Amino acid sequence: MDSDDLPMLNRRRMLAGIGGLVASGMLLPGLTSCGSSAAPTVPAAAVPPDVVEAAKGLQNKSASVLSMQMYTKQADNAVKDAYDVFAEQTGTKISNASFSADAGNFIAKQDAAVRAGQVQDLAFISGQRFVPQMQQLGMIQDVSDVVADMAAKYGPPAPVAENYLKIGGKWWGVPFYSIGSGYFLRKDWLAEKGINVSDVATYENARDIALEISDPAKNRFGWGFSVNRGGDANGLIIDVMNAYGSSICSDDGTKVIFNTPQTVEAITFLADIYVNPKYQPMLPPGVMSWTDTANNEAWLAGLIGITLNQASLYAQSKTTKNPVYDGTAVIDGLKGPAISAALPFGDLTAFVIFKGAKNPELAKLVPKYLAAGQTMRSLVEASGAGVVLPAYDGVWKSDPYFLGGDPIYQVTYNAMSAPIPAVSTTGLHFPQAPSAGENAVRQAYVLTDMMGEIVQGKSNVASAVATAHDRMVQVFEQQGLQQ
Repeated sequence: MDSDDLPMLNRRRMLAGIGGLVASGMLLPGLTSCGSSAAPTVPAAAVPPDVVEAAKGLQNKSASVLSMQMYTKQADNAVKDAYDVFAEQTGTKISNASFSADAGNFIAKQDAAVRAGQVQDLAFISGQRFVPQMQQLGMIQDVSDVVADMAAKYGPPAPVAENYLKIGGKWWGVPFYSIGSGYFLRKDWLAEKGINVSDVATYENARDIALEISDPAKNRFGWGFSVNRGGDANGLIIDVMNAYGSSICSDDGTKVIFNTPQTVEAITFLADIYVNPKYQPMLPPGVMSWTDTANNEAWLAGLIGITLNQASLYAQSKTTKNPVYDGTAVIDGLKGPAISAALPFGDLTAFVIFKGAKNPELAKLVPKYLAAGQTMRSLVEASGAGVVLPAYDGVWKSDPYFLGGDPIYQVTYNAMSAPIPAVSTTGLHFPQAPSAGENAVRQAYVLTDMMGEIVQGKSNVASAVATAHDRMVQVFEQQGLQQ
């Protein structure tokens, strides 16, 4: 379908400014302040004796860590406390700085730091988003020995860990924690319409159900997704594409294959939601100007019925005693025409050690403490429901709390332990091999820029897909992947 056949949403222009009211709290009558009912502080566990023994020759050595912000202050503080305990009990020094994974300049800044010889020793980051590109650029060190030690002690990491972190037969990141995520549903709104959570199974019926449960007069908007620049939007677009049997690149991660009939079909489906007047009642005001925090705020305010997000959102609703928590169900994925089951592969963070690290041996000990069973329990409890969960199967099964502490824990475990790869009807396998090119495309927001061109009526779907394909080719070649 051409964009000429998809009328513009003039209503959104009038209401675009309302999105700012979400951020200011003016539309959040049910939203409790984040600081008023925080998760309890949980003391960090003792450093395991074998790690203390390994650190004996490193007393008074220091390591600098760059930590990905975890979206809740309690989670960030819990990790900082764990670093402090590690330093105190091993006689070492750990300095910590944090960064936002959504700032968009992380790779460039760290690459420059590595080249200048002024880089931190290690960092923990999203495995899917960053590790393949960092390895391609020569920014990080082989950590296969650390992963082997961890797996021997705590069992294998999640299958997706190998997919994201193991390149050329070597591990370039040490699995740290699983990132809980999924499709959040207002099960109470569904129940009012006689709809079961299990009825939300495909992207098409999710769209239709979102419309059915919407009621603008009650400030209820079923479709809580934006395709504006951001990590959540990237995730949505790629999820829909995969469900239609399309992808940015080939299974081996080296060749751009974006411009296909399946991609055009997937993007036509998604764009229609934002420009077809039929779906106007289910779109929140200002949705096309949302950033990654806006759907969090809208969900916590009780304004939206279905969204895709990480468990940090779910955890915040629980720890702040927001009534939305009791009305929330989480499912691990949605199906599409090219897949017979949802693709709930999840993500995880990983510790990487930078080239040029001043104390790599000390850096290798840090994940051996933080990802361990008792330490992981303290991080999970302190961070809320699902922000941090184990990455190793043995840790998952070491304590009933990890699978039974909250319903989202089991959802996350199912996603992280799902057998891979899944094969689509087009022959593509998901998840695909780690790809520096795809990482770079995500960070350049090629997909969301493409959606903006379509929704604003500047291009039809086929032309926008072709233009995005050409941009992707340029990005891949900039990563050294000649097309």
